[in-house]
Amino acid sequence: MTVAIPLTIREALDALSNTPDARLIQGGTDMMVEINFNHLKPNNMIALRRVQELRTWKKNIDGTVTIGAGVPYQEMETGELKQLIPALAEAARTVGSPQIRAAGTLGGNLGTCSPAGDGLPVLFALDAIVHLESSDASRDLSIHEFMLGVKRNARNSNEIITAVTVPLLDGWQGYAKVGVRNAMVISVASACLAVDTTTQSVRIALGAVGPTIIRCRDAEFWLSGQFDLSSTSGIDTAVAKEFGRRVALESKPIDDHRSTAEYRRHAVGILAQRLITRAYPS
Repeated sequence: MTVAIPLTIREALDALSNTPDARLIQGGTDMMVEINFNHLKPNNMIALRRVQELRTWKKNIDGTVTIGAGVPYQEMETGELKQLIPALAEAARTVGSPQIRAAGTLGGNLGTCSPAGDGLPVLFALDAIVHLESSDASRDLSIHEFMLGVKRNARNSNEIITAVTVPLLDGWQGYAKVGVRNAMVISVASACLAVDTTTQSVRIALGAVGPTIIRCRDAEFWLSGQFDLSSTSGIDTAVAKEFGRRVALESKPIDDHRSTAEYRRHAVGILAQRLITRAYPS
């Protein structure tokens, strides 16, 4: 195996041009599992961890935050990023052990595009934009266009995921997931809910219950007609329960070695009910 270790995005893109079959590796928390079990045997790899341009983030004047593809989850758990995007901080805290969170990144989550990726429901709920760059061009894709299926995305083989841009919402947001134990676990089901008081809307996205992350737009629309989303009072228990039921109906789970479809559908309904109750507590 040949491993290139670029120090800049330009060097990384040059290495990718010279070895088009190379696999890109950021933190390696997904890919090294595949390599260790001999499920993946790349001949060429490009390690992006020393590209400092990918390991920075900034708050933009247009009310968004751009997070480099190499920023580790560890940095999202605390500090200003936690204050700006609370749901992302909550998702980051559920990613593996401290060692994994020090290595794992949103860029890696996007590159793998597993429906169980903890960062992805947050990006879908917040309508994030994915930034890609090749040797001769750059382009931006909505997260809804980027993820195509189970471990399939719209990145071209000559492109590198450089960053994601997330709108900052004025309103409560949170993330929750269910697994077979309390920590260091792949999601059986997950959900991110975000309130946007500016547009008086609620967004909810589900993970691990479909081939891609699922935005429950029917349930979102139903809730907007049943409850005043600008309200400072608590949501009625019956409305919250019905919201959870409608969210569950939009899920598309399967049976696999980690869970049954029936349990996953039940779980996301409960998660949705709990999240909306936290957003509008009595």
